[in-house]
Amino acid sequence: MSDGSSFYITTPIFYVNDVPHIGHAYTEVAADVLARWHRQAGDDTWFLTGTDEHGQKILRTATANGVTPKQWADKLVAEAWEPLLATIDISNDDFIRTTEPRHEKNVQLFLQRLYDAGYIYTGEYEGYYCVGCEEYKQLSDLVDGTGQYEGQLVCAIHSKPVELLKERNYFFRMSDFAERLLALYEERPDFVQPESVRNEIVSFVRRGLTDLSISRQTFDWGIKVPWDESHVVYVWFDALLNYATAAGYGSDDEKFARLWPATHIVGKDIARFHAVIWPAMLLAAGLEVPRQVYGHGWLLVGGEKMSKSKLTGIAPEQITDTFGSDAFRYYFLRAINFGQDGSFSWEDLSARYQAELANGFGNLASRVVAMVTRYFDGAVPAAVEGAVTDAERRIRETERRVTAAADSAIDRLAVHEAIARIWELVDELNGYITEQEPWALAKDPAQAARLATVLNTAVRGIGTLAVLLSPVVPEAAAKLWTALGGAGTVQQQPIRSAWEWEGGARVEPLEALFPRIEVEATA
Repeated sequence: MSDGSSFYITTPIFYVNDVPHIGHAYTEVAADVLARWHRQAGDDTWFLTGTDEHGQKILRTATANGVTPKQWADKLVAEAWEPLLATIDISNDDFIRTTEPRHEKNVQLFLQRLYDAGYIYTGEYEGYYCVGCEEYKQLSDLVDGTGQYEGQLVCAIHSKPVELLKERNYFFRMSDFAERLLALYEERPDFVQPESVRNEIVSFVRRGLTDLSISRQTFDWGIKVPWDESHVVYVWFDALLNYATAAGYGSDDEKFARLWPATHIVGKDIARFHAVIWPAMLLAAGLEVPRQVYGHGWLLVGGEKMSKSKLTGIAPEQITDTFGSDAFRYYFLRAINFGQDGSFSWEDLSARYQAELANGFGNLASRVVAMVTRYFDGAVPAAVEGAVTDAERRIRETERRVTAAADSAIDRLAVHEAIARIWELVDELNGYITEQEPWALAKDPAQAARLATVLNTAVRGIGTLAVLLSPVVPEAAAKLWTALGGAGTVQQQPIRSAWEWEGGARVEPLEALFPRIEVEATA
């Protein structure tokens, strides 16, 4: 198992029954920022995402579209899910599809080992099944339908009727692991986060666990149960194993030992699968449980969870085509406390773009580069020892302080807090320039040393910002880094000592990092 020096982070693998919306992209970006930060910190980082392509929901969607499930999956992956990663600048190291041989083969290997160990048996099950969730539901998970579904029980998440199913399936003895899971939650209180999700998970397990139906024989789109090919593996049992199969389980023991365990970033609605079923599966197999399961909040539009079926789904490119990928990444991780629900609005996005990105960070960088170009012909001036005051020392101290604070926040997966701490340097530098008035100093030859010191401090500050903000706004950070003549690429700079960055002797012209945008009213 990993010696703790690696940072293996995953998103859920997403169903290919439809195209992605900004809720999916939000999860991707959060995991990406964490992965980029750890890479820049020099940690052995591996970032996995991918698609979940088995199960009844995919089969029905493909049939409705007149193609095979594999054809449907291939089309959606090629035309929607892989392009999403480029649209929002995701730096994943791997992309796994559950229809790949490397996954299917090792799911069967894992399942066979559990069967041989006595953790799987045959039995009958009758219950309410939500195809949207691909899960049997308890009555407490259902609500009375309204409108066209009046008189029917519907899933509280999908608002669609559930189906009463009775099947003879294979079962995983999940009930055997209730006490071990409760002990895990007690011994490692940060195993499931945030606290609200942890409390829900602990409460769920304390009520007692039932054994899990892990096969289906009413349809054939899935991985065959190795000892009984009349059954296919339950889609969640199959899907959860992607985190292990992609990391080398069953095929590359050295890689698996280096990477595992993983940090899982998931939506809170699927935290139960990841924090209950998944660790129980791993315990049964004698494997280490994940490092952490973090169930973030939902994106809300008009007060409702983002959903294509409810027509609240917004495609990421609807935002990036106007504001760019950096603004997309910044907005969702700055405007929403990671772990809590957050509401999206075009008005808030536009306001934050103008005030924080264009006027705050972008204008700061442009002003500093322009003043060095104007007053020193592009040569970065050196600070003059006798002209250094407490104002400069405060800036340098802030660079160190926010770097440490942001790194601490990242370690706690508090991405929104990390950005807020970095933004303290943005605000302080803007205030510093306003207070020091380099344009006034430039008019007085006697203030030459002071002018050089102020602009040197400002250049140092925006270079530190380029390093710290590179995981969040990679395109803007790279442009600023080039303008500052930074050594290597900005992604190569050690982020935990961001203030020690090295730049060139001159600055180069800098285009607007966040051009002003005239936004028309959006319905």
